[in-house]
Amino acid sequence: MSVVVVGLNHRTAPVRLLERASVPSSELSGVLAALISGAHVAEAVVLSTCNRVEVYAAVNTFHGALHEIGQVLSARTGVHIAELADHLYVHYSDAAVRHVFSVVSGLDSLVVGEPQILGQVRDAYNAADGHGAPGRVLHEVMQQALRVGKRVHTDTDIDRAGQSVVTAALRVGAERVGSLTGRRALIVGAGSLGALTAATLRREGVGPITVLNRTGGTAHRVAAGVGGRGGDLTGLRAALSEADIVVTATGATEAVLTYQDVSAAITARGPEAPDLAILDLAVPRDTERAVDALPGVVVLDIEALTAALANEPASLAVEDARSIVETEVEAFAAWQRSTEVAPTVVALRARADQVVAGELERLHSRLPDLDEVSRREVEKTVRRVVSTLLHTPTVRMKELATAPGGDRYAAAVRELFLLDGHARPAAAVTVEPDGVNPWIVADSVLSEGEVR
Repeated sequence: MSVVVVGLNHRTAPVRLLERASVPSSELSGVLAALISGAHVAEAVVLSTCNRVEVYAAVNTFHGALHEIGQVLSARTGVHIAELADHLYVHYSDAAVRHVFSVVSGLDSLVVGEPQILGQVRDAYNAADGHGAPGRVLHEVMQQALRVGKRVHTDTDIDRAGQSVVTAALRVGAERVGSLTGRRALIVGAGSLGALTAATLRREGVGPITVLNRTGGTAHRVAAGVGGRGGDLTGLRAALSEADIVVTATGATEAVLTYQDVSAAITARGPEAPDLAILDLAVPRDTERAVDALPGVVVLDIEALTAALANEPASLAVEDARSIVETEVEAFAAWQRSTEVAPTVVALRARADQVVAGELERLHSRLPDLDEVSRREVEKTVRRVVSTLLHTPTVRMKELATAPGGDRYAAAVRELFLLDGHARPAAAVTVEPDGVNPWIVADSVLSEGEVR
């Protein structure tokens, strides 16, 4: 069974498409059930954040699994797979593991090195596990990925090189509307990103801070931690009129900041007020699109933030992190190859036991007068000879399996000894985001065996 990653992120898809693909926790169960209901996807985890939606899957066949995952994503977005494929990236086998390790290390994030992704991946796995979607393969991949992510943040300076999405948004926001120090701030949403926003705003000298949330109690707790005030969304319009900067990061599926509310707030603020900066870090967006055209308002969403951060250079810490990821991918691949040899070893020894048992039975039928002591001695001798003959090949097969291409030795053994139930493994396929499109642009997705 191999690992496949199919996804779209801030680099490959516009925010509107990410909004349609995003999977809120209330809908996760249905998406996971759809993914593993077919014949080709055996295990699944879905990672849905503000800048990516990815399916991690353990699959029986590559093209069959690609078809099933593609259909689920197509149904979710309402976009035909032929069109959606232009925004999807696909990674298979070792490349899939490399991608997962890179993601959890913060190397594939909108803000490279940001630490929040480690917790987001952990939460995604735990949520999927709660629905019974991942199995042994994804358990190993995800647990190893989390370990790699921790190692990257411990053994490199990537934490210093990177920023949180909130810090980056504040920096870009300040470039658009001027210094934010001392500005009145409103945070809409009191989840983990809202709490991070509150702490970051206070550290950056922004304030006073108001926190609003669907449930007022949560907002009060987050606000209390930064010396601010909290409340529920019924106070949104009034709070907007008092704010200079708004950071919104809810999990809502509908717009929270409406044109009417923001327009009324701009009128209440008066013509002398500075521009209202709205940093919308949610996917789907919390801000209605029409708000972007309001005079006196600057909206910075994930798409705008992506463009602003696109050309930032990689640091030495990032290179160190990439080196760790590559080492860990090679180690994981070696471990995986060694474990895949085990069924072949078991099957080979079972075949040997079959042959020994058959020959002993034939011997006993030809020499019925052979005494019991002699029978046992003959049986021990035969089994010892077979075990001795098999020892070196099986040990070498396990040793060779850890090297790249080592699976060929196990495949040769399966072929030579006709070991039933051990078909040749499929060749590894890697499709990079800008590589060959694995889906046929037609009325149906790629069928088994077709490559282009």
